[in-house]
Amino acid sequence: MSWGSLRLRLVAGGIVAILVALTIAGAGLILLFERHVTRTLADDLDVHLKQLLAGIDVDAQGRLVTNRPPADPRFADPLSGLYWQVTDDRGQLLRSRSLWDSTLQLPVDTLAPGALHHHEVVGPAKAHLLVAERSILLTVDNRRVPVRVAVAVDLARVSAAATAFAKDLTVALGLLGLVLAVATSVQVGLGLRPLDALRRGVAEIRSGRRHHLPTSVPAEVQPLVDELNGLLDAQEEEIDRSRSRAADLAHGLKTPLAALAADAARLRKHGEAAIAQDIEAVGDAMSRHVDRELARARVRGAERHRASSSTVLAPLVGSLVATLSRTAPARHVSFEPQIAKDLQVPLDRTDLAEVLGNLLENAARHATARVRIAADPTAGPSIVIEDDGIGIAPEQWPRVLERGTRLDERGEGAGLGLAIVQDVLNAYGWRLDLAKSDLGGLKATIAPNASQSADTTASAA
Repeated sequence: MSWGSLRLRLVAGGIVAILVALTIAGAGLILLFERHVTRTLADDLDVHLKQLLAGIDVDAQGRLVTNRPPADPRFADPLSGLYWQVTDDRGQLLRSRSLWDSTLQLPVDTLAPGALHHHEVVGPAKAHLLVAERSILLTVDNRRVPVRVAVAVDLARVSAAATAFAKDLTVALGLLGLVLAVATSVQVGLGLRPLDALRRGVAEIRSGRRHHLPTSVPAEVQPLVDELNGLLDAQEEEIDRSRSRAADLAHGLKTPLAALAADAARLRKHGEAAIAQDIEAVGDAMSRHVDRELARARVRGAERHRASSSTVLAPLVGSLVATLSRTAPARHVSFEPQIAKDLQVPLDRTDLAEVLGNLLENAARHATARVRIAADPTAGPSIVIEDDGIGIAPEQWPRVLERGTRLDERGEGAGLGLAIVQDVLNAYGWRLDLAKSDLGGLKATIAPNASQSADTTASAA
C-alpha cells in the first residue's frame, strides 16, 4: 500500500483519530479517578472528624482533653500520613501521636461554628495533605471558647492509586485501540468495496465483457456511475459516427480507384506499360490505405463487443488458403495447415481473416515452396505462420512492424499489411511476435497478451 493510497490515508487518519480520542479519554478518566479517590478520602476525614469532635471536652482546670480519640491505629503511628489536631484561641494544642513534634499549618480563615472546611496544605516531611476542619464553641469558665478541630491525610495515596490506575488503564486502552484500529481497517475496506467494484467494471468494459457499469451501487457512488455510463454511451455514439464517416469516405474512394485501374488497363493496351504500371502501383497503395482505414473503423466499433466474438479456426484457414492458392504469388507454394478442427479463437471472424490473410499473403510471397500454419490451444491459443524463404535478419524485425515499411522493394503494395494486423490485434489485446523459423524463413506468431490470456482463462473457468 503506497502513500498515495486512499485506503492507507483513511486507515491512517482513523488510527490518528483513535489515538487522540483515547489519549483524551485516558487523561479524563485518570482525572476523574483522582477526584473520586480524593472525595472518598474527604468522606473518611469527615468520619474521623466526627469521632474526634465527639471525644473533645474540658477538664476541671479548663484544659482541652480528648476522652475518646479516633480509633484508627494510624493516628498513633508517627508520620503515618493520617493526623488530627485540636487548638483554641488560648494557645492550647492537642495533636495525634502521628504528628510527632510537628503541627498542621492551617490557613488563616474565619470559620463559622459548625462549618466544615477542606484545605490542601503542606504537612510533615513536606507531604501534601488534605485537611478537613471544623470550629466548635466550648464553655470554659462561663466563657464561650472557639475550638478548631482538624483531621488530615497524606494525598500521596491518591497519587499512588492514580499511577496504578493509569497503568491498568493504559493496557486496557491499548487493547481497545488495537480493536478499534482493526475495526477501522475493516470499515474502510467495506466502504471502498464499491470503488473496487467500479474498477472491475471499468476493466470489464475495457476488455469488452460489459458495455456499462453496474448500477446496483451505494447512493453516494450512483451519480458517478450514471455520469460514466452516460459518457460511455456518448463515446459509443461518437465512435459509430466516426466509423460511418470513415466508411463513407473509404467507399467513396473505391469508385475513383476502380476508374483509375481501368485507365491504367487502357494505357497498357495502347503500349504505355510503364505509365500503366506506375498508375497501378499508386492505385494499389491508395487501395491498401482505404482497406486499412476500413479495417480500423470496423475494429474500433467491435472493441466493446469482442469478448463475445469467437471463430472456429480450421474452416477460416482453409478458406483463406483456397483463395490464396489461386493468386500468382502463391501458386508455387504448398500450404500445410496443422490445426485441430474444433479449435476456436476469441476473435471476430472478419477481423481474424484480415490478420491471417495479410500474414499468409506475406508468407506466400516470400516462401520458396512451403508455408506452415499451426495453432497451440494451450497458449491462449496462439497461431503460428512459417515459411521456408530466406527470412529476415533479426535486426530488421522491428522495422517491418513499422507503418509503410517494405524490405522487399520488388513487390507491389504500400507496406501496410502488418500495420493493419497490429491495429486489429491491439484492439483485441493480442500481439504479433517475429522469430526465425526452423523451416528457414520467418516465423510470425499471434497470441494474446499475458493479461488478456489470464482474463480469457478466468472467463472460461
